Amino acid sequence: MQNGMHTDRDRCVRAVQSKDARFDGWFFTAVLTTRIYCRPSCPVVPPKPENMVFHPSAAACQQAGFRACKRCRPDTSPGSPEWDRRADVVARAMRLIADGVVDRDGVPGLAARLGYSTRQIERQLLAELGAGPLALARAQRAQTARLLIETTALPMAEIAFAAGFSSIRAFNDTVREVFALSPGELRTRAPKQPVPAGPGRQPTASGPHPGAPGAISLRLPFRAPLNPDNLFGHLAATAVPGVEEWRDGAYRRTLRLPHGPGIAALTPKPDHVACRLTLADLRDLPVAISRCRRLLDLDADPVAVDDQLRTDPVLAPLVDKAPGRRVPRTVDEAEFAVRAVLGQQVSTAAARTHAARLVTAYGEPVDDPDGGLTHLFPTPEALAAVDPETLAMPRTRRTTFTTLVRELADGGVHLGVESDWQEARSRLLSLPGFGPWTVDVIAMRALGDPDAFLATDLGIRRAAAELGLPATPAALTARAAAWRPWRAYAVQYLWATDSHPINFLPV
Repeated sequence: MQNGMHTDRDRCVRAVQSKDARFDGWFFTAVLTTRIYCRPSCPVVPPKPENMVFHPSAAACQQAGFRACKRCRPDTSPGSPEWDRRADVVARAMRLIADGVVDRDGVPGLAARLGYSTRQIERQLLAELGAGPLALARAQRAQTARLLIETTALPMAEIAFAAGFSSIRAFNDTVREVFALSPGELRTRAPKQPVPAGPGRQPTASGPHPGAPGAISLRLPFRAPLNPDNLFGHLAATAVPGVEEWRDGAYRRTLRLPHGPGIAALTPKPDHVACRLTLADLRDLPVAISRCRRLLDLDADPVAVDDQLRTDPVLAPLVDKAPGRRVPRTVDEAEFAVRAVLGQQVSTAAARTHAARLVTAYGEPVDDPDGGLTHLFPTPEALAAVDPETLAMPRTRRTTFTTLVRELADGGVHLGVESDWQEARSRLLSLPGFGPWTVDVIAMRALGDPDAFLATDLGIRRAAAELGLPATPAALTARAAAWRPWRAYAVQYLWATDSHPINFLPV
């Protein structure tokens, strides 16, 4: 699949006529006669081809005057895989918009994070997505509003501000325009099982600060297939006590969010991931959802990935045995970089022990009435104050650790969702103690580079020996060129040949 698929009319028409869910999120179908837009897999009878027009985003459909279909709910389809596989400015902008930057800092803040002018950002987004940053952020606000309307008992005024609207009027107008229903009508149509706002809560009807809402349950969609074994197995096996845990079939962890702490509980289901979010402030809902989706790599296109990897006769049996593997990522890029250094040349258990000590000493406490989570992972600023002599690790690794946290705290190394992958790699490689393995694992799991490859990893070298692949890192890297641009997913399939706990869903 190529960027700009919405311009391939014949292909889009075939996808709509076959109701192919694999294309949900890649493009949207707008129907000229009904003025409704749908996802390709919409269950209704497909319109005549001459009545179809195609747009690259829900925001572009809304800009053109179309409203969301009430049957297929196109606003809830998985996000486009383009933003995970690319590192250009448009992809970086989309990741920032999903992370709520426009709502918090406006378009100037978005442009400043990317190092471009507002005019340049608006022009590039409009050219590729048919909508500028404000329209894209507005579409996201509408989706968040709908989620809160349908899944909570919160008053509409609180929902308006939680979703990022500046006024009740803007909230009402947007909901009516996008969904052709008032907020009250949306709630009436929803199943009669709202999640309570929280025990003993007395919500207010006005003001921009929603306060502590309690838990919200929702479904995170994905493109099938999804193999949860290595995804949740990896997160559970490497979980840092106090920050992460596996409990009652769910991976749970604390979240550091713009307006306060949160806790996410993520449970794999056959057709979705069940997500339960406990937030200090409802305004963090869209950011929390975005980070959970990124953590689980839910916007990936597994069919495109697996089809490419199957072209190698060595990988084909591994893919056919358990298709749909995802790359376990992170909700906090700086946290993962620190943990990667703690995991250099030590066992998984030792890395967890090192991290847990730092969490207890420097993490911010959180309250978790539903489990054993106790802290947020420490910030780089907090870790920069650590006395190196207190670290139970070799002196050279202490230097690596202290240099990294100082660079992260000072901004010398930046690993946010908007990071330029090559620039970040270059900065990391310039630090003492950073070799190919550390940089590549950060690129794969923190930066989200789908083509990162761990040629020097012990698990990969064991798998290569077992499968008859080249033994040396240089030769293996040359062989892996055929797996591009999905080498990070090849890593998951190669790791899965081992009996390490990261490869198995906890019981």
